[in-house]
Amino acid sequence: MLAQSLASEPPLSTETAPPTLTAEPPTEAPTADSSISQCAYTWAYHNADELGAMIDAEMRGLDPAASGNASFFGEDCIYADGRSTFGAMETDFYVRIPVNDLADEELFGIWISQVLRVVLDFPRELIQGNYGFVEFWFEKSEGEHVIVRVSIQRFKDGTHGISGAALFRMFYVQP
Repeated sequence: MLAQSLASEPPLSTETAPPTLTAEPPTEAPTADSSISQCAYTWAYHNADELGAMIDAEMRGLDPAASGNASFFGEDCIYADGRSTFGAMETDFYVRIPVNDLADEELFGIWISQVLRVVLDFPRELIQGNYGFVEFWFEKSEGEHVIVRVSIQRFKDGTHGISGAALFRMFYVQP
């Protein structure tokens, strides 16, 4: 009976025109109030201050010269009057780790495992949207570094038992 009821109903309109109270077309120009619900979306990053402080403290606990921060990635909805609202799609982390050897894949894999376990231990309610990634900067000097981006969900779902250099190679994309 529910299927018959659903099949006989007309499809919902995708138009969002405001309802009118009279049958005559409006004669006034739209006001700013009538466009409040309309906005332009743009990709955006916003600092995740609390998570940034947490990952930075954890990184410095592992190595005083290491650092970290976090951000939320999503969309800003920008209104005509300049206001904006933000909707987070994922939470991303960035870590910088000093190293002596840019070929030490075993060490890189150990760092990846340690840092991802730290991230996954953060309270889930602090993560906005989905888990994003952790971007690792293994830095020998200002101009010498290896960058690897690790999907948090992929790490969580598919790295059981993989460690060291094999873990690093699982995520590293050579430039």
